[in-house]
Amino acid sequence: MNPCVGPAPVVAPARVLTVAGSDSGGGAGIQADLKTMLALGVHGMSVLTAVTAQNSLGVSGAWEIPEEAVRAQFRAVVDDIGVQAVKTGMLSSARLAAVVADLLAGTAAPVVVDPVGVSKHGDPLLAAEAVAVVRERLLPVATVATPNLDEVELLTGVTVVDEDGMRAAAAAVLAHGPAWALIKGGHLGAGSDAVDLLTDGSREHWYRAPRHPNGHTHGTGCTLASAVASYLALGHDVPDAVGRAKAYVTGAIAAGFPLGAGIGPVDHGWRLRGGASA
Repeated sequence: MNPCVGPAPVVAPARVLTVAGSDSGGGAGIQADLKTMLALGVHGMSVLTAVTAQNSLGVSGAWEIPEEAVRAQFRAVVDDIGVQAVKTGMLSSARLAAVVADLLAGTAAPVVVDPVGVSKHGDPLLAAEAVAVVRERLLPVATVATPNLDEVELLTGVTVVDEDGMRAAAAAVLAHGPAWALIKGGHLGAGSDAVDLLTDGSREHWYRAPRHPNGHTHGTGCTLASAVASYLALGHDVPDAVGRAKAYVTGAIAAGFPLGAGIGPVDHGWRLRGGASA
């Protein structure tokens, strides 16, 4: 070894920020986001918007973080460390949704908006008066919006009953300003495949994966959106990022495990335990 040559400089990984609520059971929310980011090789950072008391049976309580604390967390991360992608999740109230929309409007990094409306157990996570703020102020700053079919109906009034209806759903979401809409068709519940549609209004990409009979799917939406943000931060374009994220979350669903007396989480670390990599 040449004594005149020092060690190679350590390079920081890509940085991704999640703006979301906490799930005390560890299956969804901030916890799922950070686990996903670690599994995919990026550095995850967080802005906490709410704290929930939550387990495998549902949400028993939720408390919002003050506006000034949300702003301070965001500025602390973005102004010093910087971000290469941002993902949003539970925003709870109209007030917090507006604060986050304003913060993101001044951020150059790609933004993945997961418009969380209800939990896996059916518990509301977005106040009724916040829906309009998400629709009118948050969707316009999104690089990719990732609603499931229930969230599509909440935001646009469009009800989807089959794959053909996903095109109308995407058009209705795109009308509110995101660059891309990823309509998640898992709730269709029919057929052997789980089908998602990604479109920017001119190009369509359909993603299909086997539907696994595993009922432990808590955190699926958070995990997919965080994976998309992670792959965007790693330099992939939107269709490729979504394809890779779909493959990751499909493996996580297949490996989901029982936890507590209700719905268990997907397994964010399935690749670390010997699964294939992408």
